[in-house]
Amino acid sequence: MTRRSCAIYATGIVCAHLLIVGIALVVAQVFQTTIHNRLKKEITLTEKSQMFESWKNPPPPVYMEYYFFNVTNPEVFLAGGRAAVQQIGPYTYREYRPRENVTFLENGTKVYALNPKTFVFMREKSVGDPEVDILRTINIPLVVVMNELNSYSFFLRSFISLYIKGLGATLFTTRTVHEYLWGFKDPILTKIHSMKPDVDEYFGLMWKKNGTHEGEFVFNTGEQDYMEYGKIDTWNGLKEMTFWSSNQSNMINGTDGAVFHPLINRNELLYIFAADLCRSIHLAYVKDVEVKGIQAYRFAPPDDVLMSPVDNPDNEGFCVPAGQCLGTGVLKVSVCRQGAPIVVSFPHFYQADPKYINAIEGLNPNKEDHETYLDLQPTTGVPIRACKRAQLNVILKRVMGFPETKYLNETIFPIMYVNETATVDDDSAAQMRMLLLIVTLVSNFPLLIVGMGLILLLVLVVLFCRNRQKKTAKDETAYTQVSDKTDESPDAPAGQPQKNGSYIAMDPVEAQKC
Repeated sequence: MTRRSCAIYATGIVCAHLLIVGIALVVAQVFQTTIHNRLKKEITLTEKSQMFESWKNPPPPVYMEYYFFNVTNPEVFLAGGRAAVQQIGPYTYREYRPRENVTFLENGTKVYALNPKTFVFMREKSVGDPEVDILRTINIPLVVVMNELNSYSFFLRSFISLYIKGLGATLFTTRTVHEYLWGFKDPILTKIHSMKPDVDEYFGLMWKKNGTHEGEFVFNTGEQDYMEYGKIDTWNGLKEMTFWSSNQSNMINGTDGAVFHPLINRNELLYIFAADLCRSIHLAYVKDVEVKGIQAYRFAPPDDVLMSPVDNPDNEGFCVPAGQCLGTGVLKVSVCRQGAPIVVSFPHFYQADPKYINAIEGLNPNKEDHETYLDLQPTTGVPIRACKRAQLNVILKRVMGFPETKYLNETIFPIMYVNETATVDDDSAAQMRMLLLIVTLVSNFPLLIVGMGLILLLVLVVLFCRNRQKKTAKDETAYTQVSDKTDESPDAPAGQPQKNGSYIAMDPVEAQKC
């Protein structure tokens, strides 16, 4: 056997082995299964997990942007007209939110933690100075008092109305942005505090929320089941709430939005429990996106999250009292806000019934500026970019005994909205890209083997064809006609057969000797 034949046989054997092994690994998905099992074990909230430290001290900077609706025509609105507002902001604060008092429970299957939030003002990212800029908006303490007195007698309401008027309090108040956001001493609450000390005499949308937490959480670590990774087990000791009118609405589902289970697919719904809304919401897949070179899935609340119970019966449990429901796009959260007539929605009533948008002049809802979404890396479940947007509103209506509300049309009045954003930092993004590259290479190693087998198969075909060509050329050189002319030598004897060719020896060397 020649050296060329040995090379062909060896190439064929190696090629066959590579193709058989590679195809078998692809079909069995051995490497993919190994990687997935490794991810399920590594992505947990245990102390040995690489994810634990980033969960405990989130590296991406979180920014809270506050936008306010400044009322430009209070007299027109009080006379029964349509209110006009002008958006001012953002007033941006850096949000720090480390986990504290972290304690593992039940053999490491659950973890207890507090999540205090601290806010630091960022002047360079803000439209102005909140301690200087003036805001005219609804006097929420007065609205709360009127709402509380709604069930009392007309004479009592009239008497209190006169007393409040004597304090100089009106339905609209003018304060600095800082006062309205972080607190000021309110004259109405001060009088109530003198009679009921448990009532705070200060009011602010974020009063006593700088440096405080939203409750005590117990999370599942995911050690027993990766699908439970990061999900809330209890909130303030409760496995379910009692605010709403149905068991389904009172369920505490999902995570707090900081982490999600690995191996996310596009067809699933993700759940987040929002403590500030006192309810869980679900997110659905929207599209594929790329953030800092990392491929991610975008999830956002679908239209049915705040849809009217008429169109989505599952939301009927959020009507409190039962049967008293608002329209699409708004959620009354008075039950968990100490009775205050507070309504939440998406900014500018995005995805809400047009009647709420048309009731206020100056609103312009759009998806780009007002949609809440999460961009998640599907392999690890890590949020790469997040944008949480929510609007705070109050219900204004006529209250007998308060002359200032005499001509009011019932309105869900916007106060302000927040835009809470976070994007993965550059260092974390680089680590994520490297991790995903390794995962991709290892997962696709069987395809690499198949590819090498196909390359060798191509080499085998080329070698085989060249070998056949040389063999054919060698066979054709055995006898070669060198002349088509008949040998007609004049010296040839008469009757002797004539020759029409010459003999060529099989061995070229011997032919030269002849």
